Amino acid sequence: MDAAAQRQSPAKRLNTDKERGSGEQGRAPEPRFLIVGQVVGVHGVRGELKVGILTEDPHRFGQLRQVFVGLGDEEPEPRILQGYRLHKGYALLKLAGCDDREAAEKLRGTLVQIPREMAVPLEEGEYYEHQIIGLAVWAVDGEPLGKVVEILYTGANDVYVVQSTASDRREILLPAIKDVIVEIDLAGGRMVVQVPEGL
Repeated sequence: MDAAAQRQSPAKRLNTDKERGSGEQGRAPEPRFLIVGQVVGVHGVRGELKVGILTEDPHRFGQLRQVFVGLGDEEPEPRILQGYRLHKGYALLKLAGCDDREAAEKLRGTLVQIPREMAVPLEEGEYYEHQIIGLAVWAVDGEPLGKVVEILYTGANDVYVVQSTASDRREILLPAIKDVIVEIDLAGGRMVVQVPEGL
């Protein structure tokens, strides 16, 4: 997603050490497209799409001349973005060639995406969701905890869901705050954390 997955102080790079391994294996490749919205309905009769916003900056749509539209498992198609406006928490998008309600209905459920290279640059210490999911997670004492499988967006702060690699497959919920997330090493595919007491 275009939204940054975390806000915290700048992450420090870990020293690479063979004993811990890299965690890079099994991580998904960088996606070609980032999702900025999903078509959830139609607005009016002139083909406007009602889009759920999946980017931190809804005005991002106003900077785009083209978006890519498609389902998650198919190659998205480029579409000229003729206009956008915000309405009751949604973005209303007008795409070229989508001029009536029937044409708009055919796009219900599709994802609105942009090429990764068009993404807004992140500030230091911010990450995209796809960069965090799949990271191997280590405690500061060197204990392997598992890997990040999901991010929960709670409003106060994000929460990383870490699934244990042990046979119990238990999940650990780690708040994405600087007191807990000590270091992130994207190149090495891992994260070092200070596990809060009681987890």
